[in-house]
Amino acid sequence: MQVKANGIDIEVEVMGPENGPAFLLVNGYTSQLINWPQPLLEGLVAKGFRVIRYDNRDVGLSQKFPEGGTPDIKAVFKAARGDGEMPKLAYTLSDMAADGIGVLDALGIKRAHVAGVSMGGMIAQLMAIEHGDRLYSMTSIMSSTGNPDLPPATEEAQAALNAPPPSRDRAAVIAHGTKGRRTYESPDYRKSGAEYEKLIGAAYDRMFYPEGAPRQYAAILADGSRVERLKKVTVPSLVIHGRDDNLVRVHGGVDTAMNIPEARLEIIPGMGHDLPEDLCPQLVLMLVGHAIAAMRAEEV
Repeated sequence: MQVKANGIDIEVEVMGPENGPAFLLVNGYTSQLINWPQPLLEGLVAKGFRVIRYDNRDVGLSQKFPEGGTPDIKAVFKAARGDGEMPKLAYTLSDMAADGIGVLDALGIKRAHVAGVSMGGMIAQLMAIEHGDRLYSMTSIMSSTGNPDLPPATEEAQAALNAPPPSRDRAAVIAHGTKGRRTYESPDYRKSGAEYEKLIGAAYDRMFYPEGAPRQYAAILADGSRVERLKKVTVPSLVIHGRDDNLVRVHGGVDTAMNIPEARLEIIPGMGHDLPEDLCPQLVLMLVGHAIAAMRAEEV
């Protein structure tokens, strides 16, 4: 269903009991809501949570921003590091964080547990920074602080993330996406070619819109380092990261946990930059345990 959130149209799907505590899931860069693994969703619902997932702006079935054009990524990168003036952006990560809060408003939810992956982790961090009163807890998964001093992605992984598909042909997009994801998938939980074809094909059939990618990427870069902002977070926070992530290195998770007061860090061996279905039972236990602990702490 579509809701009006933060003044724009956002596609939302809700699972679980209406009276259950809300768990808002925030997608990563160019990722659609259908990319959340089903065992993770079902695991949270089985524990009594009302699970809400949505398409970020400029992806999936949510509102697109073609009027924002194609940003000058090099200029944004330089400006974020203090070298030159920041170009005008279609939107910011703070706008995207406000979108998620707007989804809660549209559903009549006062507070929620929030978990985000990769770029979604950055958005979740900004929700904790800028809208902390709306969160019971925050979980940042395979994400980072934007600290420029951290080790970067491997050249292969960075190239795979940023390379546009060679054409709009479905088979070409699937082949391109599969090759890219192979560079940063979990080494202990590799998907088959058929699994990637199903996953990437479903996203292609639902909405193929590569034009939104550079605008999302510009928003990531422009937000810069969140280190000092994270030091003021009071929301109970959990950080989950794969030990073998070569896109957002594990140092990003460590830095996130170090800079959020009393944050807990969970490093998972064999996990790269994805959410393998085999790890979902473990992830559900971590998410639910953190959520319950946060709610119990408020009752004391």
